[in-house]
Amino acid sequence: MNKSRRKFTITLVLALFLLKAGLVVAADVRPNVVFIMTDDQGPWALGAAAGDPNAVTPNLDRLRSEGVMLTRCYTPTPVCSPARASVLTSRYGSELGITDFLPRDAPPAAGLTPDVPTWPKLLSDAGYVTALVGKYHCGERPEAHPTRIGYDEFTGFIHGGMTSQNPQIEIDGRKQRVEGWTPDLLTDFAIDFVRRQQTAPFALSLHFWAPHANQGVNEEGDRTWLPLSDADRQPFQNAALMLPEPDFPGLDVARTTRMLREYLASIHAVDRNVGRLLDVLDELNLTNDTFVIFTSDHGYHLGHHGIWHKGNGRWLLLDDRGPRANMWEHSLRVPALVRWPRTIQPNTSMNQTVSHLDWFPTILRAAGVSLPDGIVIRGRDIGPQLRGQKLSSSDDFFAQYRMRPDHAEGADMRSYQTSDWKIVRYLKSQRSDEFYDRRRDPDEQTNLAQSVDPVVQQAIGELQDKLKHAMTAIGDTAE
Repeated sequence: MNKSRRKFTITLVLALFLLKAGLVVAADVRPNVVFIMTDDQGPWALGAAAGDPNAVTPNLDRLRSEGVMLTRCYTPTPVCSPARASVLTSRYGSELGITDFLPRDAPPAAGLTPDVPTWPKLLSDAGYVTALVGKYHCGERPEAHPTRIGYDEFTGFIHGGMTSQNPQIEIDGRKQRVEGWTPDLLTDFAIDFVRRQQTAPFALSLHFWAPHANQGVNEEGDRTWLPLSDADRQPFQNAALMLPEPDFPGLDVARTTRMLREYLASIHAVDRNVGRLLDVLDELNLTNDTFVIFTSDHGYHLGHHGIWHKGNGRWLLLDDRGPRANMWEHSLRVPALVRWPRTIQPNTSMNQTVSHLDWFPTILRAAGVSLPDGIVIRGRDIGPQLRGQKLSSSDDFFAQYRMRPDHAEGADMRSYQTSDWKIVRYLKSQRSDEFYDRRRDPDEQTNLAQSVDPVVQQAIGELQDKLKHAMTAIGDTAE
């Protein structure tokens, strides 16, 4: 019996069991799952969906109009590897031993292990055919391979694509150079996977390398997103871009403008390919039965606060290109769009705070798969919220980032936020702590940590206590 037929048999038996148990209404509530994740996309970097005056994203705007936009979705860590591990496991990076991005020379034991539950593994066990196409970055040793932690198929990059053109891709267990634009190639493989599914439901993770900058540099020795296709560069070639903070003291306006043009063109490449995949779902009559999630591993700055990059940010100033570690809003908040026409109302918004920790239980519940006894997860099922119900849960959110010791700043950061306030603690750094009034200062421009206002001082004390409690709850022992 081949894998697809075996999966179909498992699916049928499970669906009949769930139906008899009264847990689902009918077998067709088991949707396909398409989880699309970009790399380094700021929450602001969407056209009509987020109102950015520069971005051109008609297909993501379409996804937003046909589903729900999560306006307050956050990552638990503002860099690649721990954020991606949290998406897969609903655990914090410190619980997994992944607290910063994993370099190519990472310790042999670094990364996920087969004994850690993941939502792809539980879906696979329940009869889904699972595949990861694109970037993984959760460990390079054999035990951490995507096919060992839940994916039946893997085509992509164990570490990262590193380039926007002619990437080296692992296909059927063998790395090979493939000619073409990287986002187009990954989408080709994703579409091929979807077309091959005839019986069992499928769960596809499509993880783009874009809009991450390329590994190399341009002729001036600066980081670049080029080369990019003419189709993606053209909308921004001569456009008069609006910089987010053009008057930031000492901002290198020319450099910021050049980088923003390339960055937006890279996002356009993602958008164009998301449209290709959505069109195939339409063509195969799968749209109504497919739960589509679009997000990014973490947020991004490009001129915001005078920096570019994410939690391990870098200054964009005329006299300073050095590091600026941070846990600002644009590093922690991510774009998030969800579509499932069978259950989610189109063109809606969800404004409650959610995070990458919530995808695991939400996807499993949508698929009719129960969590195993004894499993530890940190997220919650947000399906009712996606369908328009308001839950009583708070908007509090805890995040962490422990930088590798060889980083220029080597900061060990924690943040805790409520609807009203946000505290950022630099536990092992010369940098001072930060405190923001989120209602009056949503862009986090004014640090109130040294304020003598008794209201602010009381709020600081309350958030320090909440932060300590959140750290204790997950065994985060940083001092």
